[in-house]
Parts: sequence; C-alpha cells; structure tokens
Amino acid sequence: MISFAFLVDMLLGVLTVSLALGFVRLNLGPDVPNRTVAFDLITLHAVGMVALIAIRHNAPMLLDIALVAAVLGFLGTMLLARYIEESDEK
Repeated sequence: MISFAFLVDMLLGVLTVSLALGFVRLNLGPDVPNRTVAFDLITLHAVGMVALIAIRHNAPMLLDIALVAAVLGFLGTMLLARYIEESDEK
C-alpha cells in the first residue's frame, strides 16, 4: 500500500514541475497580463508547496508562512491589475 508521506512527496514533485513551467511563462509572457497571471500561479504554487511541507513534517507553524504568502500574492496581483487598468486609461 502507498504511504501518505509518499503521496505528499509525489504532490510536491508535481507542484515543482508546474512551478517551473510557471516561471517559464513568466519569462516568456508577451505582455503584462500574461505575466500577472503567471505571477499569481507561482504564488499559488508556493503556498501549496509550503502547506504540503507543513503537512509532511507536522509543522503547523509553516501554515502561517503559507497564509502570509497567499495574502502578499493576492495584493501583488491586485496592484498589477490596478497598474494595467490605470495605464490603459491614459
């Protein structure tokens, strides 16, 4: 039978590959909206990875880091969206 720790490690591997693809999209994005979505994707993956690491190592303190990263990622996305909105009006 497959252990829970092995499944969490597999999920971390999948998230790592997806995170790398997000960084590629951030680098290659042709315009600012695509890069904004890639930034949001990277933030979401970082939060997921920290949460999985917290579960894997039984360290609930790491969930606070995940929460702060989620809030900062959301604020960053909102700031970029506002910048795009204001630059389109001019």
